[in-house]
Parts: sequence; structure tokens; C-alpha cells
Amino acid sequence: MSLVITILLIIDCLALITFVLLQSGKSAGLSGAISGGAETLFGKQKARGMDLVLHRATIVASVLFFVLTMLLAYVNI
Repeated sequence: MSLVITILLIIDCLALITFVLLQSGKSAGLSGAISGGAETLFGKQKARGMDLVLHRATIVASVLFFVLTMLLAYVNI
């Protein structure tokens, strides 16, 4: 059981890394970090297309990573 969870965790780690690296950057530089948050909070630009898919896939992969890690810790006790 532990081996199966470990293999699934490794696959999930690789998928999570891939999803994060494929996402486009929101802003460049230090000034973008300050004004970029205001644009996403108050602006009318919403993520569409591939950015939205990658964003949702990143959330799913991160939740799956958390669940698999907790399950692996529980099985190894």
C-alpha cells in the first residue's frame, strides 16, 4: 500500500511542477508585484483559456498532493 501511494505521490509531484512552470507570469519586476495585485483584485481581466485550465489543475494537484502526503504518513505509522 505504501509503495502505491508513493508512486502516486511522485506522479502528482511531477504534474504539479509541470502545471506551475507552464503558467504565464502575471507581471515582471518589483513594480509589477505591487500593481499586479491591484489589477487582479479590482480589474476586469479574468483568466481565460489555457491559463484558467492550468490554474484549476494546479489547485487540484496541490490538494491531491496534500491528501496523498497525509495518507502516506498515516499508512507508515
